[in-house]
Amino acid sequence: MKKILIIITVFASALLLTVSCNLEDKFNDPEQTTQGSIPALFTSAINNSRMRSEYWHVRTILAVGQGVYTQTVAFNKSSSVYQSNDGYYGQYWRDYYSAQFGGAMAMYRQMENVNSTQSTPAEQVANEIFFQAIKVILYDVGSQFVDMYGDIPFSEAGSLHLTSVSTPAKFDNQQELYMSFIEELDKTATYFSTAQGTTMFQRQDILLAGDVKKWQKYANSIRLRLLIHISYVNEDYAKSEILKMLNDPAKYPLVDGDNVANYNPATTDILNTPLKDYTNSLVMALSDGLSYVAPDFMLNKLMVPTEDIRLDVMFDKNAKNKVQNIGYSGAPITLTNEQLTQYSNTFSCWDSTTIWQNSNIPGIRITASEVNFIKAEAQQRWGDAAKAKSAYETAVKQSVSFYYYLNSIASSTSGGGFRLEVKPSDALIDKFVTERIAYAGTADKKLELIGTQKWLHFGFLQGIECWTEYRRTKYPVLLPFPSDGMTNGFETPPTRIVYPSDETNYNPNYADVQAKNTRTTKIFWDVK
Repeated sequence: MKKILIIITVFASALLLTVSCNLEDKFNDPEQTTQGSIPALFTSAINNSRMRSEYWHVRTILAVGQGVYTQTVAFNKSSSVYQSNDGYYGQYWRDYYSAQFGGAMAMYRQMENVNSTQSTPAEQVANEIFFQAIKVILYDVGSQFVDMYGDIPFSEAGSLHLTSVSTPAKFDNQQELYMSFIEELDKTATYFSTAQGTTMFQRQDILLAGDVKKWQKYANSIRLRLLIHISYVNEDYAKSEILKMLNDPAKYPLVDGDNVANYNPATTDILNTPLKDYTNSLVMALSDGLSYVAPDFMLNKLMVPTEDIRLDVMFDKNAKNKVQNIGYSGAPITLTNEQLTQYSNTFSCWDSTTIWQNSNIPGIRITASEVNFIKAEAQQRWGDAAKAKSAYETAVKQSVSFYYYLNSIASSTSGGGFRLEVKPSDALIDKFVTERIAYAGTADKKLELIGTQKWLHFGFLQGIECWTEYRRTKYPVLLPFPSDGMTNGFETPPTRIVYPSDETNYNPNYADVQAKNTRTTKIFWDVK
């Protein structure tokens, strides 16, 4: 890895811990002390902006990258629209490996350094819970790097933070990394099944408030996600491990909302809430490139024809010349840039209260709806058809609960078109799920239903996972991507992101993977 200046930034995370507190009262700042603080380093990793739905991450990665590649946002048809921006993805890469921005890899290595060089045996025992928790984040985010890039530096990455000597890291094999993540997450979940929380862990854990049971569910659920990812390339193993988990919920508790449709996302899902002083929203992130305009397939082919019960909470009808549009409609993907700009107000847009002007939107790591969609796919392919149907219906109903929850925590609730929506009755939701998007048809049709509704649930807010699942399952069957006028060699979206130039220029081990570094190389699980 390219040598970087070690700057540990942890001060912002203190703001969430208590009202009117002084930083020194909560934890040591590694910039100001000679004694490193493992709890503070852990908090810094959670406080990484890539763990939240913040402007820069949405603007530079989700809205112009994965959102375009999955048609979950409307987009301008520039000649380079399918070409990943080297600078943006270089920053994304940096924010995992660099200490300057609280990167999980850098924080983990720095924690190892402090633990081995500055901690007493008693402190090392107390520190174990922080190491187990940061491993979940390390594997969660690290697996998304594999999903985007393939082989990545991992086992040897972060040497500067561990040993104070910068050694170029090898690129680990992507399939071997995935298997190691799956195995290690099992161990971590097992640790949390009997772990006892501590006052320090509760104070520093700004993600799950020191709830060890939730950490166990988080680890198990990310493991379940990775297993379904590899299920077309290593089906026997994935099938065995997934069914083992689903058939023993006491041993493998999941982020599934206890399979209740009207669950509470705030207490169940793994959500990284904004700091208390955060006041920005996604207005600018979605305004650039007109990403706030409702996308074609999502509305015109999916939600409007089925009178989707989430329409009112996910989208605004929008207005032209202060006159509200009659109904919901997405901007046709075939529109030119000029047409999209000229007629943008005639199409619906993302709901201002719920989505794009809501400064309280959390970073979404995994939700109950996603977990139940995974259950539905697994049961449909290898298990009980009745259980598959039940899991599918629960997943959709939980998606309804999730989006109404986002609306309920809106930062603006009145005036200027802002409004809190009333969640429909259980009877109306059940009618939508069992009649208008009913779980019926052939086995392939049912898998398409699962994949399509999962894609809709993810949207651009979970754009990285949305793109992974779209490439893995090939669902939904999207509209043809415009290709006229695109740069030669970039006529279609990529199947992977190429490595950023900062890595290829400064890591001599890049030579080992250079032949695979093309935008059309497939990630190992992309075999369908």
